[in-house]
Amino acid sequence: MEKLVKGFLKFRTEVFEKKKALFTRLSGNQSPRALFITCSDSRVDPTLLTQTDPGELFILRNAGNMVPPYGSMQGGSTATIEYAMAVLKVPHIIVCGHTDCAVMKALLNPEDVSDLPAFREWVGQAETTRRLMREHYTDLTGTDRLVKTTQENVRSQLDHLRTHPSVALLLRQKKVDLHGWVYSISTGEVWVYDFDSEQFTSLLDETYPRLKTSS
Repeated sequence: MEKLVKGFLKFRTEVFEKKKALFTRLSGNQSPRALFITCSDSRVDPTLLTQTDPGELFILRNAGNMVPPYGSMQGGSTATIEYAMAVLKVPHIIVCGHTDCAVMKALLNPEDVSDLPAFREWVGQAETTRRLMREHYTDLTGTDRLVKTTQENVRSQLDHLRTHPSVALLLRQKKVDLHGWVYSISTGEVWVYDFDSEQFTSLLDETYPRLKTSS
């Protein structure tokens, strides 16, 4: 806790003062560039990953970067998405999974979380991903299987986003783009989903600007 308190004191006396004009402007309104949906995992830092300032990302975090289908669970995730779309009119939504995700591990090995009833129920939000892995990727094992599970889960959550009326409306009006990312904790790389090829490719790849986003 001491480290956190010292960090705040440094922020208030050094960082805040240097960016005081930014915080003054933000105190009255916000106009974020993207809704960033990612995992609660402490190793994933959206603003560090994208090198963005306060006010640029509207962030939704939960275990496994889940997007419950509209109507299945009217909670904080649904409310956050609705506000980002209907009020803030955010032009991009990024669903960002990551390597070594505990939720994806639990999805593949449910017996490991048998004593965590709330966690086990939450993992059920990724049932489509579990079935896809069981039906189409039986040949994969180990890390390859976990990475593919993470990628397929990002795709499933993108599908779930389309069930939300506020998202569907802006998609119909071509006012929002959907993006799927997977972040590698060990390498710092991001793989991004191409809706045309239905494959993930490195964000470092020079062809990325030409990849198809969903709109």
